[in-house]
Amino acid sequence: MEHGKKILMIVMDGLGDRAVKSLDYRTPLQCARKPNLDWFASNGTSGIMDVIAPGIRPGSDTSHLALLGYDPYKVYTGRGPFEAAGVGLVGKAGDVAFRCNFATVDSRFNVLDRRAGRIKEPDTTELAKALDGMNIGDIKVVVREATEHRAVLMLQGRDLSPRVSDADPHALTTVQTSRPLGPDAARTSEAVNEFVRRSYEVLNDHPVNERRASEGLLPANILLPRGAGVFPDIQPFPERYEMSASGVAGVSLIRGICRVCGLEVIEPPGCTGGMDTDMEAKTCAALKELDRKDFVLMNVKASDVTSHDGDPSRKIETIERLDGMARIIRKDMPEGTVVALMADHCTPVELGDHSGDPVPLTIYTENSIKDGTMSYDEVSCARGALGRIRGMDLMPILLDKADRAEKFGA
Repeated sequence: MEHGKKILMIVMDGLGDRAVKSLDYRTPLQCARKPNLDWFASNGTSGIMDVIAPGIRPGSDTSHLALLGYDPYKVYTGRGPFEAAGVGLVGKAGDVAFRCNFATVDSRFNVLDRRAGRIKEPDTTELAKALDGMNIGDIKVVVREATEHRAVLMLQGRDLSPRVSDADPHALTTVQTSRPLGPDAARTSEAVNEFVRRSYEVLNDHPVNERRASEGLLPANILLPRGAGVFPDIQPFPERYEMSASGVAGVSLIRGICRVCGLEVIEPPGCTGGMDTDMEAKTCAALKELDRKDFVLMNVKASDVTSHDGDPSRKIETIERLDGMARIIRKDMPEGTVVALMADHCTPVELGDHSGDPVPLTIYTENSIKDGTMSYDEVSCARGALGRIRGMDLMPILLDKADRAEKFGA
């Protein structure tokens, strides 16, 4: 359909939660003061969404693929390629990419902090440069810093495979030995193990870490790879839906998903993907993109950060900052815009990690059927007229709300 409404998809990362004991068994969304998010709920149509499927714990990568209408079971090849694309590394056939953490280990490779005290740029920039260009036999190593403590590793060479286990133990325990998960993967796992060993040798005595130690900060003395994958074959979003599209995000992973899916990536100044992100600048950039594009995805990471930190009070504060973002959208969104407010997954503060709980969803249009939902929270949205849907259902619903859906049948 040639003339449809514009669509703004707002993904508040990790926003959903469970009942929190210290909050009298309410969720942070139920406790926060959020008049503008509530306005969208009371003037829109709400529901809850299993982003992948009931009980499945989504990653931020698989969840965003589903929200954009791609079946993650068919197109997901691992997180590494999306992280690589997020920092501008677009691999060629046969290249294997990993997402990584700068971490702190002792001399026996016991992990003391998986995020090296939440190290960030410019320290990570210098440390990544020290590892970039390394050769492991005939395999070339490419390393780039990503958001905060994260980095990207790409291995380039012959006969590489993504079917290897993670060196990152995902916990405060000993660094894992990467193992082949297929008959063709031994060469790659050996290269990963050699890289991890040499990353410690290079980084442990690096001037950046010597300075950090003198300042009482944790050294980032190892790089731990995980999430190996090759670049997927994905039909570009603009071609698939016949809509021009942009993505506004601070986190390199989300930028990478947008790039791989064919969305133009917008990186406003001050949008860090962390707690210090400039939500107003990000919101204004997304609204500006709506002037020239049919579809805009905006991701805000801060609510996920506080959830992983297990801090309900800071999560409530972050929700109230998100409400300020919703106020700007409410005031300045182009007439006729379809606005969808959601999380990409739940990250309960008492769990400190992603869960398989459904997330709250509100879709607002000027002609929305008001379903009696008065608050944007998990319980209120569950009573809404949208019911309980899956992430793959979202794009068809948004296309229909935007008068862009093709008729099925005569």
